[in-house]
Amino acid sequence: MEDTITVLLVDDHTLFRSGIRSLLQRNPEFSVVGEAADGFEGVKRAQQLKPQVILLDLNMPGMSGVETLQLLRQDCPESAIVMLTVSEDAEDLSTALKAGASGYLLKNIDTDYLTRAIRRAAAGETVVAEAMTAKLVAQLQSGSVPPAASELDRLTPREREILDCLARGESNKGIARILDLAESTVKIHVQSVLKKLKLSSRVQAAVFAVEHRKQNGA
Repeated sequence: MEDTITVLLVDDHTLFRSGIRSLLQRNPEFSVVGEAADGFEGVKRAQQLKPQVILLDLNMPGMSGVETLQLLRQDCPESAIVMLTVSEDAEDLSTALKAGASGYLLKNIDTDYLTRAIRRAAAGETVVAEAMTAKLVAQLQSGSVPPAASELDRLTPREREILDCLARGESNKGIARILDLAESTVKIHVQSVLKKLKLSSRVQAAVFAVEHRKQNGA
């Protein structure tokens, strides 16, 4: 069907890839267009197939998931790359997001959560497991991640309000309600915030806001 979401699986465990392929192929919304057992093969397959979403393992022999991610971001900028891993380490999450991942999911998630996450990633959203978001915030608050340089002077007062809402994890609909704006207007402001701060996702914007507050003793 015309609006089928194309997916590439990159994971060194054959059984796991087979399970995900079988799961997704039961749903006509998704088409698994290819598989790869390592990062090198994954980059080649992505270049050939140009999938909308790439599900990428973090820990693989040879080229790591983050190294693969960095190459994929260069070679396949239109693809949404979602890390699908067993690692619950906040530093792994932070590293993946800074390298340009569109999401970070754990392999113990249920089927419905995975399919929703793939849809959201294909639509340009960032998807992060709830447990991992909490760990990342805790890590930032502990000061174990260096604070980002302040670039808030680039933002208008309204955009700063938008950034504060993003830091609280608000959706566009939630921000629209809080600030009494049209949802379409919020979307434009969010895009402007990301562009001015040179960030690629809402999660990165939230991280930036938390880091800046800590840096300034807020």
